[in-house]
Amino acid sequence: MTIETVETHKAHGGVQGVYRHRSAATGGTMTFAVFMPPQAAAGPVPVVTYLSGLTCTHANVMDKGEYRKAAAALGLAVVCPDTSPRGEGVANDDAYDLGQGAGFYVDATEAPWAPHFNMWTYVTAELPALVAAQFAVDPARQGITGHSMGGHGALTVALRHPGRYRSVSAFAPIVAPMQVPWGQKAFPAYLGADPARWRGHDAVALIEDGARLPEILVDQGTADSFLDGQLKPDLLQAACDKAGIALTLRLQDGYDHSYHFISSFMADHLAWHAARLKG
Repeated sequence: MTIETVETHKAHGGVQGVYRHRSAATGGTMTFAVFMPPQAAAGPVPVVTYLSGLTCTHANVMDKGEYRKAAAALGLAVVCPDTSPRGEGVANDDAYDLGQGAGFYVDATEAPWAPHFNMWTYVTAELPALVAAQFAVDPARQGITGHSMGGHGALTVALRHPGRYRSVSAFAPIVAPMQVPWGQKAFPAYLGADPARWRGHDAVALIEDGARLPEILVDQGTADSFLDGQLKPDLLQAACDKAGIALTLRLQDGYDHSYHFISSFMADHLAWHAARLKG
């Protein structure tokens, strides 16, 4: 597995890099960002993967997420993949919530998406293996987080890989995509018409079907324009309460869906992960 270095910058004593590689999962070139803290010079460090939301690339959180200072202080590597395959020959849609920039972290089975839209395999298998081979990270100490569509991805990835991710959090996640317009549009397009095939990519449905995590941290802004129509954190709270999952759901007064919100609580989330990944 080889990677091309696109750019690197020293930051807070560590290195922020952007890298490119040929992906077997997506059948094209993928770009991702990695921040390595200064502690990595002494040996492998814990790693947190951040999954971005609709329309984003690795660059949104890299430029606006304000994670490097906290990650350097805590000794955490932070990996930021793209949200979908891109480029010539990759299917797309004119809408922002389907196609390039909107992979929903699933492996598509339907035309025209199936040849390239295999983001589930990419973020759960191919990219972690690549990062472990190329960077001084400890695969036994992994956490995962994300925003909106990426929060949906973080929750479902962790729920379906019990024990692999020792910490999980999310910013304004889509917790029940089967029950909201974003998921009701994307899931039939990518996975077909049978709702039974969607349940493996819906955090609330996964919990209802028996998936478990010890604990989850979620931050949600009360001024988020998508709160009632698309996000519905109360559904996650109810599912976790019934399942006995310790959900810390923090409703942040006046915050919206933007990176102003994410950056305000990024250090809190990284501290949450560090506390669970240090041992």
